[in-house]
Amino acid sequence: MINKIIDFSINNKFIIGLLTLTLVGAGIWSMTQVPIDAVPDITNNQVQVITQAPNLGTEDIEQFVTYPVEVAMSNLPDVKEIRSISRFGLSVVTIVFDDDMGTYLPRQLVAEKLNEVKEQIPSGFGEPTMGPISSGLGEIYQYTLKVKPEYKDKYSVTDLRTMQDWIVQRQMAMVEGVVEVNAIGGKIKQYEVAVDPNELKAIGLTITDVFEALEANNQNTGGAYIEKNHQANFIRGEGLVRSLEDIKKITVKNTNNIPITVGDIATVQFGAAIRYGALTQDGEGEVVGGLVMMLKGANSNDVIENVKVRMAQIEESLPEGVIIEPLLDRSKLIAETTSTVATNLIEGALIVIFVLIFLLGNWRGGLIVASTIPLSLLFAFILMNVFDVWANLMSLGAIDFGIIVDGAVIIVESTVFLIASQVLKKRKLTSKERDGVAANASKKMMNAAFFGQLIILIVFLPILALEGIEGKMFKPMALTFIFAMIGAMVLCLTYVPMMSALILRAPKSDKKSYGDKFVHWVERKYQPLLEKALKKGKLIIGVSVVLFGIAVFMFTRMGGEFIPQLDEGDIAFHAILKPGSSLTETIETTTKIEQIVKAKFPEVEKIVSRIGVAEIPTDPMPMDLADVFVILKPKGEWTTVETKDELIEKMKEAVEIIPGVNYEFTQPIEMRFNELLEGVREDIAIKLYGEDINVLSQKAEEISKIIAGTDGIGDMKAEATTGLPQMTITYNRSKLAQYGLQINTLNQIVQSAFAGGIAGTIFEGEKRFDLVVRLSSHNRKDITDVQNLFINLPSGAQIPLREVADVSYKAGPMQISRDNTNRRTYVGINVRGRDVKSLVGEIKTKLDAQLELPSGYFIRYGGAFENLERASNRLQTVVPIALLLIFVLIYFALKSLPQTLMIYIAIPMATIGGVVALWLRDMPFSISAGVGFIVLFGVAVLNGLVMISGLNELKEEGVTNLKDRIIEGTKRRIRPIMLTAFTDVLGFLPMAISASAGAEVQRPLATVVIGGLLTSTLLTLFVLPILYHWVENKSFNFRTDKKVITVTAVVAFMFLLPITGNAQQIKDSLPFISMQEAVKLAKENYPSLKQRQLEIDKQQQLKETAFDFGTTQIFTGGEEINNGTGIYTTIGVGQSNIDVFGISPKRKLQEQRIQLAQKAFQLSELDLELEVKKAWANALQSKRKYILYKELDSIYANFEKAVALNYEVEAISRLEYSAAKNQALQIQNKFMQSKSEYAIALQQLNLWLVSNEFYTVSDEIDIESEINVESFSLEAHPLYTISQLQVTEAEANYRAAKAENLPKFNLQGGLQKVNGNTGFYTYQAGISIPFLSGTTKAQVRTAKIDRQIAESNMQFKQKEVQSKFNQTKENYQKWKTSWLFYKNEVLPLIKEQKTGALFAYREGEIDYTAFTQLIKEAIQSELEAQTALANYLESTFQLQYFNQ
Repeated sequence: MINKIIDFSINNKFIIGLLTLTLVGAGIWSMTQVPIDAVPDITNNQVQVITQAPNLGTEDIEQFVTYPVEVAMSNLPDVKEIRSISRFGLSVVTIVFDDDMGTYLPRQLVAEKLNEVKEQIPSGFGEPTMGPISSGLGEIYQYTLKVKPEYKDKYSVTDLRTMQDWIVQRQMAMVEGVVEVNAIGGKIKQYEVAVDPNELKAIGLTITDVFEALEANNQNTGGAYIEKNHQANFIRGEGLVRSLEDIKKITVKNTNNIPITVGDIATVQFGAAIRYGALTQDGEGEVVGGLVMMLKGANSNDVIENVKVRMAQIEESLPEGVIIEPLLDRSKLIAETTSTVATNLIEGALIVIFVLIFLLGNWRGGLIVASTIPLSLLFAFILMNVFDVWANLMSLGAIDFGIIVDGAVIIVESTVFLIASQVLKKRKLTSKERDGVAANASKKMMNAAFFGQLIILIVFLPILALEGIEGKMFKPMALTFIFAMIGAMVLCLTYVPMMSALILRAPKSDKKSYGDKFVHWVERKYQPLLEKALKKGKLIIGVSVVLFGIAVFMFTRMGGEFIPQLDEGDIAFHAILKPGSSLTETIETTTKIEQIVKAKFPEVEKIVSRIGVAEIPTDPMPMDLADVFVILKPKGEWTTVETKDELIEKMKEAVEIIPGVNYEFTQPIEMRFNELLEGVREDIAIKLYGEDINVLSQKAEEISKIIAGTDGIGDMKAEATTGLPQMTITYNRSKLAQYGLQINTLNQIVQSAFAGGIAGTIFEGEKRFDLVVRLSSHNRKDITDVQNLFINLPSGAQIPLREVADVSYKAGPMQISRDNTNRRTYVGINVRGRDVKSLVGEIKTKLDAQLELPSGYFIRYGGAFENLERASNRLQTVVPIALLLIFVLIYFALKSLPQTLMIYIAIPMATIGGVVALWLRDMPFSISAGVGFIVLFGVAVLNGLVMISGLNELKEEGVTNLKDRIIEGTKRRIRPIMLTAFTDVLGFLPMAISASAGAEVQRPLATVVIGGLLTSTLLTLFVLPILYHWVENKSFNFRTDKKVITVTAVVAFMFLLPITGNAQQIKDSLPFISMQEAVKLAKENYPSLKQRQLEIDKQQQLKETAFDFGTTQIFTGGEEINNGTGIYTTIGVGQSNIDVFGISPKRKLQEQRIQLAQKAFQLSELDLELEVKKAWANALQSKRKYILYKELDSIYANFEKAVALNYEVEAISRLEYSAAKNQALQIQNKFMQSKSEYAIALQQLNLWLVSNEFYTVSDEIDIESEINVESFSLEAHPLYTISQLQVTEAEANYRAAKAENLPKFNLQGGLQKVNGNTGFYTYQAGISIPFLSGTTKAQVRTAKIDRQIAESNMQFKQKEVQSKFNQTKENYQKWKTSWLFYKNEVLPLIKEQKTGALFAYREGEIDYTAFTQLIKEAIQSELEAQTALANYLESTFQLQYFNQ
């Protein structure tokens, strides 16, 4: 096939030429179509649900808004994660979906659920809406509206905000690719009626009256039409308010025919909405700005271009003196990274071309190979356009033209060599002969070249298996490389042979070129070295093994990070003020920060601070937090510092003089990515989960103290969750009842007075502004203004709010964050000067040793660390697969196991160079470096393949002397090996040393490849000939010496074992727990059981309340006093309301309550036991299913080999082979599913155990074979007895209520002095009888009703318990019979059926259809047996539940 294509290309040069031109045209067109961005968009597929309720507290937002939204969304399909933030007035819930769901389906699902949720949220508590369809790269353009200095006094921030909302935002609509323009800063204009409460009180009005008057006097109407003179005259009532004067004239009340208007009792003025965000710039104070958000998936370069064009048009329509100034413009970063990529590609290509022409010693040959570089790149662009792969730093950053042209190098070098050798025989070659030479050279070398290119292709395939963030980052790179490689392969089969035949010529003279001289010089130096190496083979191999050992040791000591930070060119940092700081305070602080930075750092072009939330709060920041964006000048204009890190350090020092502010430095895009992906903005998040906000806050502070000072922590911040200053109004319900007031009325008055109530809308042309009623600003200053707010009573009188409520300062929660419906807080860390992995390791060690967490609280590590862990685990699976594929391919190329293993040794040798290169450049292992190793393995193997295939050729040509063959073969192959090594290394060189924007991500990859290629080339030139010499020598006969084969195979797979073994053993290393142990552990730890125990203790304590001896009085007095004589009571003591008759009934009532609490505890114990047993059984079933599919996976792997063998010997058809392979893949898929189900089941079980240890279930289960149902006593069951105790408690409560009607005793006595004489005493005794107490009688009647309710409930409960018991009994019998049938009859047969089926298929007794049918039946029966066991266990547990 390959030979036919080569012959066709050489014989039809014109057609190949036309196709090449077509490729050029299509490639150039595709280049203009491929979307461009700086970096890939790694945002996960998420939908934000935003609810704004400006007047609700944090806890109310969580309970009434966030929780219903979370619960509704958690049932949607393919939801990966749900995060939420609840803070004062705002709820933001982020739902993360599977990436495969696309953009619009998740939004549709969320929209449908939101309709249901809206009904659950009380009216006035905000309406949930979805955030814009954007992503982490969505914020493409930020701008501010600036006023020219000469017009400074003409426009206020309110005017600018009005322009932003009604000119800029409106005109930005319909720009292609723009999904939203988010406004921030300035003040939103309102028509304000500022009421004076004293004026209102004097006239006897309330704020509600003003509100109603405004609502009633601001509307238009229509009255159909009147026909007059053959015309329809339409009627329209004009009642809309148009100006401040119109508002002032609205009448609120008419007293004695004198109208009281709004203007009499309030100041009518332009005001501003209460705001939760602002924007400041360059230390000049407040500005107004906007954030253009791009539609997810749009081409950012095009969208920014469209935005700039529209902005220029909008600027012309703005009032005189107002301009739009861009702040953050993504196109700058795109241009820089694109220029980095282009520079690296061009420099790499030029170096490769130079090396080719120099070493080939033939400029025509060099140009043929060089021309494949742009052609293969154009081919890649065509496929990038077809498969929608974006052009960015990652997709184009790893293309090494050296690797891509390797195939062409080998073919052209061979053709040049053959032409030169033909020329030595006779002088001139005809075109026909040239065609023949080119065809021979291409066919001869295409085998090695084709397999080499195929190996590199296959090496990139596992990268496509990466998922999550690393998948989104590296898949485009792998795809682009694969596309370019396919292009190179196609060109090697068509274009290169055709051009070689067309333009390669024999050298005109025998004069050697510089390249030839250099190659001959290398050959002369190399040959004696090789001969020495062959003599000292064992020493060299020994040194190589030691070096590999050292490299492995160095690798284990190397740190790890997820992906090197991309330098975006600008700085972003958070300014964190003390919790609860006001907006004014934050504005003043950021202005100071901006002034300091602008004054001290000439490198800064602009600095802007975003405080709090924008109009659409996609980023829910509090008012005490500001995002400060520092836009830097180009590096060439920097004067005070050299590096960005140095600038950050100096900047941090400079701004730290402002007291009470903390800082966290990062970069604009990185910050947004971190937040969208993890819900946190820092590189590492120590997430702490638990229930109590105060405990979480306290423990987060503890964590901060423990880890403070750890090397590598750049900035650290504990999330502020508590300490929000609140004026809390606590209503006195008794007083409200006394005055006849309702809480909702009072809430409405408070809301209108302070937040402002919207009484209507006022139109100014198209613009619309709210008409708001609130107290005047000087009546909204202090807590006393809240306390003195007047409330109208139903009687018409007025009282201050403090009469019916307690108004006081109380700290509330700042913010409640939740992850997957669990409350959490976090400590965020930005890493500087250290790798992430080792830092997290040190933090973990410190926290494990010093931090004590309450039961039910736990820690997880998020951020970049989580990504690194996941990506590393994925690579541990992917790399062995790549290595195995390479092994198989080499074997197919050489058809010799010893030679395959020899070439395979190139991989550990290449690893030595890669690791040492990273170590020398002080780079930690990152996912970029990991991808570099994958590429390196493919390239390293290629050189070995070229060398061995050359030696095999000589053997076929009849060179029998082994030493001669090795010397001649290496000499013949040194040029192509040097060519490929030099071109590959030098092609990556610009990337490895580049310091421009975006090079950080490419550097580790290029470093690994260069370092590894240097060592693997040395191996190819020295170690490979030694191994070849050993293998070909008769003393190392591989065919007979089985031990050697075994040892070599073990060595080859030693590299795979530590990696793959790790992945398999995850589950096996967990400690086992039996069902009884699980129940015992849950009873010890489960929180709700502890609560029940505390309830018993509480009721025990309340027993003392039965003894009520009334109240004691101490008094003095006198009577009949005249001129100092009379009766004086010097001192008296009295005891009133002594409840003697109530002691007994109250004691009995309390005893009943203690019994009830004890029974409730028993019932909770039983419920917990049942749930734990079910969870344990579910984990056991999942484990058995996992083991079953693991075994089947192994059987099908063997089956697949047998099928492949049958297919090779043509015993079965292609269709049968495909069907069999499909079966194997399905089993593999089921195996992976069962693994996930097992993991989920273990999570569910461990949730009940509340233990720091993570357990798995033991393989066996010990259950009673017989349950004696007759011994069960349902009457003793807590379900049964609780209903009886509720009746006796209701009876005791009734008696206690009746006892309240019985008399209470009063006793009194004292010492008296009569007419100055002492020694007299007085006493009184009496009883109090509640004859007229309606309360007591009502309590007796309600207690009586409670007793009747309890009695009827008891009768129903008894029947219900009996019914459930009978059902359970029947269920138990049914499933017991079923399970015993499977256990004794079916399962023993299944085992025989599975092993017999595989054996029979191998022996050829059955075909693959019969085999799959037998296996399917076996699986089905085994799964049914598992189901029967699960149902039998559940019915057993249910029955044991009744055994009390």
